[in-house]
Amino acid sequence: MNVETWLYIDSGKQSPAFNMALDEKLMDWHREGEIPPVVRFYEWKPAGLSLGYFQRIHKDINIEMVTAHGAGLVRRPTGGRAVLHDDELTYSFIAEESHPLMPASVTEAYRVISQGLLNGFRSLGLDAQFSIPETEREKAELRNPRSAVCFDAPSWYEMVVNGRKIAGSAQTRQRGIILQHGSIIRTFDEEKLFDMFNFSSERLRRRMQQGFKTKAAPLSELMEHPATIDELKTAFRKGFEEALNIHLEPYELTSSQLEEAAALAEEKYASEKWTYKY
Repeated sequence: MNVETWLYIDSGKQSPAFNMALDEKLMDWHREGEIPPVVRFYEWKPAGLSLGYFQRIHKDINIEMVTAHGAGLVRRPTGGRAVLHDDELTYSFIAEESHPLMPASVTEAYRVISQGLLNGFRSLGLDAQFSIPETEREKAELRNPRSAVCFDAPSWYEMVVNGRKIAGSAQTRQRGIILQHGSIIRTFDEEKLFDMFNFSSERLRRRMQQGFKTKAAPLSELMEHPATIDELKTAFRKGFEEALNIHLEPYELTSSQLEEAAALAEEKYASEKWTYKY
């Protein structure tokens, strides 16, 4: 079987608005035939809370505490619940819906793409597994989540170790292009995370926070020596290559591409109109 060449982009630490804008622009450029499919790795500076596309910001988010912690705030083009991006590696995956590797169903596409994550985690020595909600209770929790916190529960084909979620992903399909992006968490500060959400009482917050510890785990709790960001990039780049039988060719964005992404970040993702739309 021929090995297809895709782009590999390491865009380093960027602002929350720029990160979301670049994911959107990569979709545009791929749709227009300017670039092949892409796997991108990135980080966040400052740390940022990203909202799911339809998430109701005033209902779910304590905006004052987001500001107090010096975090950015951005709305994703993908669905799901809010994620605090801090000490993590974020990935994004961009390909045409019609690509031979991509199943028609969203759930099956998650499975194919997430195989790259599974390979990466296993190469790091973790006994990672796909999350497959089986009971009616598990399926009901996905339809009606108990909290606005993304890592509170795994969805279809997300990564778990001993039942605890270790990576969260979200997907959108726009005009023939798939974007899936997600977080691989090295460490997290639970107090900081839960400060940023609204709860009806302090008692409920504490109960949800205690339950969260049993449902999610950063790599720092699973590895004696947590992988560095560079080690994560190496592991997951190879994981995607093996899972999809592709070659990821390093690519440097041009100055005009960077300018386009920066303009979109300012016009859309940094705007209150977009962030506060729901």
